Amino acid sequence: MTASHRFHALHTHGFVRVGACTPIATVGDAATNAERTIALARQGDAAGADLLVFPELNLTSYAIDDLHLQDALCDATESALQSVAEASKELKPVLLVGAALRRNGRLYNCAVAIARGRILGVVPKTHLPNYREYYEKRWFAPGLGVTGLEIEVAGQTAPFGTDLIFAAQDLPDFIFHAEICEDFWATTPPSSTGALAGALILCNLSASNVTIGKSRERAMLSASQSARAVAAYVYSAAGPGESTTDLAWDGQGMIHELGEQLVASERFDLATEIVYADVDVERIRLERMRMQTFNDSAVAADHPERRFRRIAFSHRPHHDDIGLNRPVRRFPFVPNTPEKLDEDCYEAFNIQVEGLRKRIVASGVKRIVIGVSGGLDSTHALIVAAKAFDRLKRPRTDILGFTMPGFATSDSTRTNAWALMNALGVTGAEIDIRPAATRMLEDMGHPFASGEPVHDVTFENVQAGLRTDYLFRLANQREGMVLGTGDLSELALGWCTYGVGDQMSHYAVNAGVPKTLIQYLIRWCVTAGQFDDATHSVLQAILDTDISPELVPAGEDGEIQKTEAKIGPYELNDFFAHHVIRFGLRPSKIAFLAWHAWRDANEGRWPADFPHKARNQYDLAEIAKWLEAFLLRFFRTSQFKRSAIPNGPKVSPGGALSPRGDWRAPSDGTADPWLAELRENLPEL
Repeated sequence: MTASHRFHALHTHGFVRVGACTPIATVGDAATNAERTIALARQGDAAGADLLVFPELNLTSYAIDDLHLQDALCDATESALQSVAEASKELKPVLLVGAALRRNGRLYNCAVAIARGRILGVVPKTHLPNYREYYEKRWFAPGLGVTGLEIEVAGQTAPFGTDLIFAAQDLPDFIFHAEICEDFWATTPPSSTGALAGALILCNLSASNVTIGKSRERAMLSASQSARAVAAYVYSAAGPGESTTDLAWDGQGMIHELGEQLVASERFDLATEIVYADVDVERIRLERMRMQTFNDSAVAADHPERRFRRIAFSHRPHHDDIGLNRPVRRFPFVPNTPEKLDEDCYEAFNIQVEGLRKRIVASGVKRIVIGVSGGLDSTHALIVAAKAFDRLKRPRTDILGFTMPGFATSDSTRTNAWALMNALGVTGAEIDIRPAATRMLEDMGHPFASGEPVHDVTFENVQAGLRTDYLFRLANQREGMVLGTGDLSELALGWCTYGVGDQMSHYAVNAGVPKTLIQYLIRWCVTAGQFDDATHSVLQAILDTDISPELVPAGEDGEIQKTEAKIGPYELNDFFAHHVIRFGLRPSKIAFLAWHAWRDANEGRWPADFPHKARNQYDLAEIAKWLEAFLLRFFRTSQFKRSAIPNGPKVSPGGALSPRGDWRAPSDGTADPWLAELRENLPEL
């Protein structure tokens, strides 16, 4: 397979396409139900699905009461199951169908796994509800304790019991478990044990009649089980066609992964439906590797994998390009709905405020000293400081803001810096660092001191270092502490001056916040009315300004130094950082996800109105270029800076880079394995 084919093949990147099916049922017509099951199976095959989950008892119908105990219907059910198995021979998806099956004088409510004509196994329902509207113990035997058995059904002998998980031999991490309806309402759902035994995809075949608010309960349980069991959860409930003698049905289907909903069906829809999502089983496996509590839970449960039978099957997955069927967030550090954005920005901002408030109290300092450039990071640190002082009931005049123009400081940023300090009512001052910087460059024999336009890294860092040096000495003089302004994105890239530079402070309040989120936090302060109108006006002006370190004078064409032209767009770098720090994904997979997120225009996506001139799209060549640069910076050239960063609060669940927190790595490491993986698996450009 060529690199191009490897890159575009879904299964190469650790995804499994699953579908939650909602057929139109009949009241006890097994042959018709089988036809509709087969029709949906063919539809799923055409869509490239690997696993299709049907509702509870979909071959017999659920709400047929004592008809379950009629031999004629039981015979028809087995015949229907045989028809489905026969039809599946030429179909790709594994099918999980619901059927009431006889064994040893008992009738069981079962999930039946079928792959390419073979009945892989039959899982009886563990917990039978027998309260309120439910009477399942009238008809069915419970699966509780049923392990290690076999069943003769539909002309085949298959494993039978609640001790089954199913694993593809030729698609890594495609391992699933089945439970049925009431099972996941139980205090200890069987799927929890299935997950501890190794299943990454948990499936629920459900009937679950609908009442007011029940859909929310199901969604809550699906989300929580996928989070607690560190898994994907596929839920399919019975829909149209079931008997409405005393109940009604809404056909709710949904797929969750690690607590987040990937897709949900249209409820009360009269059409048959499959909702699909590509589940990232590789990501789930990596999350379990990181989460030692998951392994401890397996130990506490006496290693369930020793008690489960792992049923292997040949899946023969596609290796062509079938796209990607899951939402990919362009801004993974930023909430993906307006409601979540408001709530999460409130939390993030107050995490920073509270962290700084506690540090001020604990240190006993009288003042905060901060450099105010008129850029995003210092702006955000300053408004956090203002709120911390408000919470302490201390005057904002004890916040000492210093603007320190250098050789490339623009009139607009200097004006914004002063406007912000004045609007907030902090004590503002200005120190022109150019005389001191010129003297230092002269002492060093730097060509710039002799009039040559040499704007190298020394020229830049002399200015950055002087600013921080002034701030520390001012803090000594004014009984204060230096508030750091650098953010998570800069730490990831090493885009900060080491030692007595912007890498150092007494407290790094922004160190857990990436650049993309900082822009939203500042805008949230405006929309949420955190300050007065004058302050909000300045904040908006700062958001509208290009990101620049302002260390190199503008060229003859008037073009200013732009950070993103040097290190890459922050929106891409934050995307890369999230998937490296939080999940440890392979670079080629990160490129694959970034390409799907950014390859087309932003129409219809959230957030559509990114506040800092976001690009609408990037092609694969651009993504590869900046990802390679990110990997070099992150793994090889900047860890020594992160190893020596000051304290600062973790803000995002997407990760932080403190050596005392989320990220521990050697300062003298190499980027070679990551670069080699990217170059080997990226298509020819």
